[in-house]
Amino acid sequence: MGLFDSIKALLPSQKNLSDGRAFVFRKNVDIQKRFEVIRKSVSGTMSTFYMARDRDTDHVVGLKIADSNKTGLFEQRFKTLKKPSEGKIAVQIEHPYVVKTYEYGTTTDGESYMVMEFLKGNGMHTMIYDQDSMLEGRRLNLLRQMAEALAAVHEAGFIHRDICPRNYICSRDCQSAKLFDFGLSLPDEKSFHQPGNRTGTPLYMAPEIIRRKWTDHRVDIFAMGVSFYQLCTFHLPWPSSDNTGLAALTHDTIPPEDILKYRSKLHPTLAAAIMTCLAVDPAKRYQTVNDFLRAIDGLTKEDAE
Repeated sequence: MGLFDSIKALLPSQKNLSDGRAFVFRKNVDIQKRFEVIRKSVSGTMSTFYMARDRDTDHVVGLKIADSNKTGLFEQRFKTLKKPSEGKIAVQIEHPYVVKTYEYGTTTDGESYMVMEFLKGNGMHTMIYDQDSMLEGRRLNLLRQMAEALAAVHEAGFIHRDICPRNYICSRDCQSAKLFDFGLSLPDEKSFHQPGNRTGTPLYMAPEIIRRKWTDHRVDIFAMGVSFYQLCTFHLPWPSSDNTGLAALTHDTIPPEDILKYRSKLHPTLAAAIMTCLAVDPAKRYQTVNDFLRAIDGLTKEDAE
């Protein structure tokens, strides 16, 4: 490698998104110098998310910093498979209902970080648990957007592996929802389908994850079904006060409650579509998210109330 190549390797690599905004990969970023933290927004199991001002651009952004001690355990499993980082996955997924990632890299402390658009709104899980009245009359629109976001992930060649209301943020007027958090995402390739650790949010885990069987993108369709069931009813398909993996063991031993038990006026087509997503056998679920979207095509907002 010559002198020019050595210098080039130290510079951030840059590409453009379809909307003209650039994303870059940087190394050894001094986070405290570069960003002014406005407030901590969310603390996840493997990372912390901040609302921050980027001093380089003077823009308010979302800043996600991973805990390497926790992410390392997950990444280690795929070390020989050359799994792409969360940032590298996130910048490849461009869709109106997916939170945009502009930059990713490593900090001076060796932690991974991502710079994303910051959205003012409410977590979908909070709105569901609060039984927020803003959801009334908007469920079908939100449900379609959530599904379209997941379809974009799959079309980009990835499995999200942690689809749940916690990973969707809803705009303040409740007119739109966006998907985020690709910390557990994997390429949808056979080498990554092998049985392994139980990763994800237990109450939304597909049976094949719980039983450590081969998995593919259809684990997301199962989790999507649980999320939509909850959005429409404020209930989970399997009654449980346990939020651990033990509760998830019922996902293939106890049939889910009929969604119409909790919302009898739900359109039968939508009810059947959501219940199909919850099939224990992946072959009996919709095989793609677009299959689900086609199944509910033509329904109106009243059909989800």
